[in-house]
Amino acid sequence: MIKTRQELQNLRDKYIKAGAAQKSKILICAGTGCVSGGSLEIFDKLSEIMEKRGVPCSLELVHEDEGDISLCCDGKEHIGLKKSGCHGFCEMGPLVRIEPQGWLYVKVGLDDCEEIIDETIIAGRHIARLAYKQGDGSVCKKQDDIPFYKKQTRMILQDCGHIDATSINEYFAIGGYSAFEKALFDMTQDEIINEVTEANLRGRGGGGFPAGRKWGQVKRQKEKKRYVVCNGDEGDPGAFMDRSIMEGDPHRMLEGMMIAALASGSDEGYIYVRAEYPLAVSRLRTAIAQAEKVGLLGDNILGTDFSFNLHISRGAGAFVCGEGSALTASIEGKRGMPRVKPPRTVENGLFDKPTVLNNVETYANVPLIIEKGASWYKSIGTEGSPGTKAFALTGNIVNTGLIEVPMGTTLREVIFDIGGGMRGGRKFKGVQIGGPSGGCLTEKDLDLPLDFDSLKKAGAMIGSGGLVVMDDSSCMVEVARFFMSFTQNESCGKCVPCREGTKRMLAILERITEGEGREGDIELLEELADTISATALCGLGKTAAFPVVSTIKNFRDEYEAHVCDKRCPAGACQKLKQIVIDAALCKGCSKCMRSCPVGAISGKVKEPFVIDSEKCIKCGACLTTCPFHAITES
Repeated sequence: MIKTRQELQNLRDKYIKAGAAQKSKILICAGTGCVSGGSLEIFDKLSEIMEKRGVPCSLELVHEDEGDISLCCDGKEHIGLKKSGCHGFCEMGPLVRIEPQGWLYVKVGLDDCEEIIDETIIAGRHIARLAYKQGDGSVCKKQDDIPFYKKQTRMILQDCGHIDATSINEYFAIGGYSAFEKALFDMTQDEIINEVTEANLRGRGGGGFPAGRKWGQVKRQKEKKRYVVCNGDEGDPGAFMDRSIMEGDPHRMLEGMMIAALASGSDEGYIYVRAEYPLAVSRLRTAIAQAEKVGLLGDNILGTDFSFNLHISRGAGAFVCGEGSALTASIEGKRGMPRVKPPRTVENGLFDKPTVLNNVETYANVPLIIEKGASWYKSIGTEGSPGTKAFALTGNIVNTGLIEVPMGTTLREVIFDIGGGMRGGRKFKGVQIGGPSGGCLTEKDLDLPLDFDSLKKAGAMIGSGGLVVMDDSSCMVEVARFFMSFTQNESCGKCVPCREGTKRMLAILERITEGEGREGDIELLEELADTISATALCGLGKTAAFPVVSTIKNFRDEYEAHVCDKRCPAGACQKLKQIVIDAALCKGCSKCMRSCPVGAISGKVKEPFVIDSEKCIKCGACLTTCPFHAITES
């Protein structure tokens, strides 16, 4: 256990030296996406093959006092095999990165392991068939050559995919905990807060409230017992930014929390993580235990009077627990429900004590700010929204995965340069940003900079950073129905506007998508949205109607087609589809009639058959049965 600043520096220097000496590495992505694709089995297989081939291999970084580091000095003789965090290019997983060459192999399987060892590790040759190939067939040998990565600026994700996600030694090897050391020994509480305030670090979990201002408010409270809480709940559909940081670089987040505790005068903290993130919970537990073992968590850290202990609280997966007061209530063992404010969390938060509450990504930015300074941080991004933002890029897009770009990057750059555009060459239609609390942006917004203020003016919000991209096959009424269904199911039910209002809006949207829309439904949706937003108790309720409002604003004609014409322009709403038989192509074989489960098809053999649209349930059985392609759907 290290007890002084000098001992920490000595330990860090030893692992930096050990890391630099380990010239050759195989990094297997061990994020949730790749793990589900079998990456851990690939790790075991590679280790087994190297042992059989007699290739020296280390599974853990050690310094000279712990083992023989000399083997690491020749990359051809010694290989570091590591389970890294998420590389980001999730749809191409399992991913294997080879260093120092910077080669990235995609969609790796167990059958590829022997070739990787024999060709790449032993012979030093690149395997073209495992590399990423662009649309024109050209091979991208290096990860940095892949368009998905080229326009990214990875700061908080810079080490995800490049270090062992389960090792504090690896974190030391990249200078880990040097920012905490600087804050602990070289800065006062006010200097830490001023640096974060000057950097204008805005909370990455939703509304973008300045983190430094929040820390200062907690520090000024008369109550001496304070808490630092990390919101790792991340309940937005399709969002996995915080999860990837917790899984891939947990010590960076812990270091940020420790600096926040130092600045605000806290000696105890909680990390709130949903139970659906078992790998993140496991990695966090390991990281906390490692930090405690070396003396960076606990009492009288590094011989000072600063003490800090961290706990993990697992949530049951309620979306509403992403709201501050509901989150703290859940940690306390109560039902996760928001309360009326004031008092605010900074005054009466966890256990009625002043509480600093930020999300994972916010804390992960803090070590960079303390280490490199506010001026450096403000040189990235925009004036009002400095730094970078991580996004989960999903939907009808060529490249999906986890990305990080400077604030102010345009939607066009994200979707077409990084994301590669629409799948199948379809036309871009819209993007839902910010999850159920966000809004829909369209083609007119493609050159909109992605920052807090610009998005607010456009009627949307960054939220936690989910980006669901949709092409012209997407029905925007159905999109609104999906998000309203999610929000309604996740409502805690405490306040009437959210409990009853979202239910009423969902019922109307369901009617519209089922072809039973009525005149005045669109106006009623707008009226309900205004009422809910103005009167709901918490942020979930106040923003619940945003997806509906933004889709009506941008695609009102699509709503009108559903209500007035009983037609879905995108052809996505099942009950609004029309299935017809082309009499010119029908041979009268009767297969369609025999396959119909509701008897909606009639006719005589060797004569064209017809479909009764009143009886038809649009199941599509006749479409797949017809051997002459005489049945079409519109």
